[in-house]
Amino acid sequence: MSYSAQNIRNVCLLGHGGSGKTSLAESVLFLTNGTDRLGKVADGNTVSDFDAEEIKRQISISLTALPVEYGGYKLNLLDTPGYFDFAGETAEALQVADAGLIVCPAKGGISVGTEKAWKYLQERKLPRAIYISKTDEENGDFNAVFHALREKYGNAVCPVIVPIWNADKRVTGIVDVVRRKAFEVKNGKRVEIDVPADKVGAIDEFYNALMETVAETSEEYMEKFFSGEAFTYEEIVSGLRKGIRDLSLVPVYCGSAVTGLGTLPLLDGLVSLFPSPLERPAVPGTDAAGEPTEVAIDPNGPACALVFKTVSDQYGKFSFFKVISGCITTDLVMTNARTGGTEKMGHIFFMKGKKSTEVKEICCGDIGAVAKLNETKTGDTLCDSKRVVSLAPIPFAEPCYSMAIFPKVKGQEDKISSGLQRLSEEDPSFSVVNNGETKQMVVTGAGDIQLDVLCSKLKNRFGVDAELQPARVAYREKIRKKVKVQGRHKKQSGGHGQFGDVWIEFEPGDTEELTFTENIFGGSVPKNFHPAVEKGLRESVQRGVLAGYPVVFLKATLVDGSYHPVDSSEMAFKTAASLAYKAGLPQAGPVLLEPIGSLKVTVPDSYMGDIIGDLNKRRGRVMGMNPTGTGDQVVEAEVPMAEMGSYAIDLRSMTQGRGSFSFNFVRYEETPPAIQQKVIEDAKATMDQGE
Repeated sequence: MSYSAQNIRNVCLLGHGGSGKTSLAESVLFLTNGTDRLGKVADGNTVSDFDAEEIKRQISISLTALPVEYGGYKLNLLDTPGYFDFAGETAEALQVADAGLIVCPAKGGISVGTEKAWKYLQERKLPRAIYISKTDEENGDFNAVFHALREKYGNAVCPVIVPIWNADKRVTGIVDVVRRKAFEVKNGKRVEIDVPADKVGAIDEFYNALMETVAETSEEYMEKFFSGEAFTYEEIVSGLRKGIRDLSLVPVYCGSAVTGLGTLPLLDGLVSLFPSPLERPAVPGTDAAGEPTEVAIDPNGPACALVFKTVSDQYGKFSFFKVISGCITTDLVMTNARTGGTEKMGHIFFMKGKKSTEVKEICCGDIGAVAKLNETKTGDTLCDSKRVVSLAPIPFAEPCYSMAIFPKVKGQEDKISSGLQRLSEEDPSFSVVNNGETKQMVVTGAGDIQLDVLCSKLKNRFGVDAELQPARVAYREKIRKKVKVQGRHKKQSGGHGQFGDVWIEFEPGDTEELTFTENIFGGSVPKNFHPAVEKGLRESVQRGVLAGYPVVFLKATLVDGSYHPVDSSEMAFKTAASLAYKAGLPQAGPVLLEPIGSLKVTVPDSYMGDIIGDLNKRRGRVMGMNPTGTGDQVVEAEVPMAEMGSYAIDLRSMTQGRGSFSFNFVRYEETPPAIQQKVIEDAKATMDQGE
């Protein structure tokens, strides 16, 4: 069934890992007849978590689109992973969501995942609600969580659905605060009951808190509130809608995904109070000339869609998209704004987990998928050729955790490379680089779980066993003293021999590249052999004499030598230059240089002591601290890259996931003697292993 844009709601489920997002989605599908059984994460049979890795690990790894039909509305639930290693999936969902639902469990207080979800929605100015899950579990405490949320985020947080609990603190039902009606679930159905007499006072307290928040949505309502006049039901709903839309109000719901308690009232709220795509602002982008523009959410406008996710499996490639403007129909030919090429929308689908339903059209504001697009990638804009526009890109976080990846069986490097290339179509949040200097393939992602999942997928999908190990650091070498040495190459082997003889001065240079000059008098080395000498030195500086790392800041001056009119050749002088290099550099005070990076760490004030102490242990130099004005501090430091291999995981551990950082190379510095000795020993061990 096709729905018009005003009856569509695109809602992103956000929250910490294990908060109950997938279970809530399962409850919604089951109670709206979207599925014929209530799946459980522990049983590996939910609609949302269908990938083999998700079933094995019992966590969500990928964003899943779950369309729900309810009361004449279509609700596209976007179930996102709660683990921070998969924040790229959350970024994709937020790019096309019109609102967010933060799922927060009734025990354990406000988690980091809740804080991050709020921050994501705040940054994107998206309307939101909070669903307090697992209210019927032992030690669940709705009141404690609600008051913690209100203390942290202010009076904008207001109760709409609250639980009824008995003397044993067991939740037995829920109260719709707006209507002041109570319900319980019997045999999977919602049944109205009387509000228990001992709960009337608490319900009144919640009702008054809600009315206070509604009053703040307009001056008219504020006057009415202070005059003591009661709001009508229609005024309350109108106030709630306005407050949610302008972000001054965040309704709180609650329930249990297992029993279905609270699920249908939540759906009522999402469809009646939350904005449709038409109520959201125009989407920013750039036109064909690269100038800033906007695309209005317009059912009658030229066709335009944003591809926000790609899935590749044994059945082919699916590109998930949201229709921003116009309507997408079968066989429509669209222009890819990035490539300039055309793509035919051959078969289009609505996806529910892994199940696809082919349709003829997908209207403005709706979410669907198309099979077998040729060149389209995640983040691309497909549009009408008459109005080519690139919508704003998905803001993926910079990957920050690097490991070298290699096959357990030698010779399968190409298999790993092509497998990772395919996987990057699905997950653009990681990167792969073949580092020619360290001779390693380096994969960089958000953390260790993401990289471990990539290795599992390489084995399951592409049949290659991959291992991870810390990536090598690209050191450099330089000299500190000036030396003058001879390089003499003489070889007689019947017929013409080989003869080259040079005297070269080596000294510290001013530029990273080798500086080669000649200062010869009398033609002791003919000019036609000078390029060969330079070539021999340029090849030699690729391997230093300490640990085999490239030599930088080296100046070499050819000052003398001799030649043989018959036996001298370019090859002989090239060899003589390399002999001079090998003889001279050990005498010139060689030293190892390590790469230094500029680090910017953003953390809450309360973690500053731990962060500074940790940076000191990593040989870091703190350059400054700047408050952000939102309770965070940005610590700027310079730290050796060799000390940063595990920083992404360590920072997460130190700050419970609240910290973030960026790290970029700035320059090379001399390595302390103790560190230098260890690097040299490790390099020799690597050479002995034949790598």
